[in-house]
Amino acid sequence: MTTNSEEKRVFASILPPKIFSPLIEKINYSQLNEIRLRANKPITVSLGGRTYFLGESGISNKLSEAIYCTKQDIENIVFRASECSIYAVNEQIKQGFLTIGIGIRIGLAGVVVCEGEEVKTIKNFSSLVIRIPHRVRNCSLSAFNHILKENKFCNTLIISPPGCGKTTFLRDILFQLSSRNICFNVLVLDERGEIFGSSESNLLESNFCDVLSFISKPEGFLFGIRALSPSLIFCDEIGAKRDAEAIEFASNSGVGVVATVHGSSLFDLQQKENFKEILNKKVFERFVVLSSRDGPGTIEAIYDENFGLISV
Repeated sequence: MTTNSEEKRVFASILPPKIFSPLIEKINYSQLNEIRLRANKPITVSLGGRTYFLGESGISNKLSEAIYCTKQDIENIVFRASECSIYAVNEQIKQGFLTIGIGIRIGLAGVVVCEGEEVKTIKNFSSLVIRIPHRVRNCSLSAFNHILKENKFCNTLIISPPGCGKTTFLRDILFQLSSRNICFNVLVLDERGEIFGSSESNLLESNFCDVLSFISKPEGFLFGIRALSPSLIFCDEIGAKRDAEAIEFASNSGVGVVATVHGSSLFDLQQKENFKEILNKKVFERFVVLSSRDGPGTIEAIYDENFGLISV
């Protein structure tokens, strides 16, 4: 397993030894996408887009070899990930996740406490999904020349199901710009803290980025355009109507946008009510559809603003 010292430190600080030891000693970390822990259920891991049980000797297809997770394990992981103060990270918890150290995102399930329609917190945690970020250089390379045309960057929407490499793809576009010394001033809106990672282990290989972390996309677009005068704004996982309105605002302000959205196809996107207006106005000029068919980040197709197929 190839982890750096920061990654080892983070995992050692939150995971019990029965989970930490096989992850460090028995698994190829470069292929590890996520770890799923459910109370009183076998622990599963996703490597290269395939799911396995986690056993003392590493990955296994046999239930009999799986390590089981207890509810106490889950409670302890959340407590440690919050640096022993659940209250201090409740703003993240209300949104269903914690982001730690190197851009690792922990999705939370449990009892959701609401006041009216507003989520106040989550308690009695019953399962966790730990998503592990990676740099995958050149994964966007075959799409890059379709996105950058004659030194003009096309507004681009990256479409894929969860876990198929959207964020990794987003990071690599930034790397491609920087490695070519193409000096667009880029603002990254990192609402969940998993695009950038941290100042200690910056996941972005770019010389031209400014980052706003843990800010909502509508607020980030407005604040960022006024304060930082970006040429391009990159953001992850848009979905709400306010997100679409913020993107249209940026486009009308002369600022380019690269974003990601959950979906399995362009048809899926066309069915989303919140996106119909910006699709009709042709705000996005390129659509890149990803899957995990040949591993996360597989490019299935690239379309233009008229939904015409450019490349497969």
